[in-house]
Amino acid sequence: MPATSGNDGPARKAAKPAATEEARLHRLDARVITVPIESLSSLICHAWSDKAKKMMLDKQTKAARTAKAAKNPEEDYRASLYLIEEDVYGFPGIAFKKAMVRAAQYADAKMVFLRGAVFVLGDLVRIDGKPQMREDMVRLPGGVADLRYRAEFPEWRADLKIQYNDKALSAEQIINYLSIAGFSVGVGEWRPEKDGEHGRFKVVAG
Repeated sequence: MPATSGNDGPARKAAKPAATEEARLHRLDARVITVPIESLSSLICHAWSDKAKKMMLDKQTKAARTAKAAKNPEEDYRASLYLIEEDVYGFPGIAFKKAMVRAAQYADAKMVFLRGAVFVLGDLVRIDGKPQMREDMVRLPGGVADLRYRAEFPEWRADLKIQYNDKALSAEQIINYLSIAGFSVGVGEWRPEKDGEHGRFKVVAG
């Protein structure tokens, strides 16, 4: 006759408690290197001017339209620059990171991997060079021609402070991705990624 439990059902063996697995925390090894770069082609800037932001806001809020102001080339040129302080210019650090992320398609890496493993420090990276006004003819929606006035650095250089996870990749790999980014992707307007040839750079050998 089989053994029975107190409720007259079949006897059951007591379940063994599950073994607890100790969680392991892999220590992050965040490091910072400074990598000097210099231009292979001119850098074209196009910061969002206060005038352009206001026009966008007025359109979104359906504000009453005012008469379009006369074009002021000097004002448009000045407004296109990223100003750190008087006569000191910069360029968004995130642009260089995005270029490195895009460079992953040319190397053995996934873009999503680099997004979390590499960071270019600083909202604006200082650009050493002398800007000049550039005039370009562009086509607006509808085929209407217009003139654009922007700042261009014919020759330029910068020092990029790059923070990275040494557990994920090495300084040598960082420099490799940056080199590919400078050659094949670029930064700024009309860069190779956008069917142009501007904004290209190279890593300066130490």
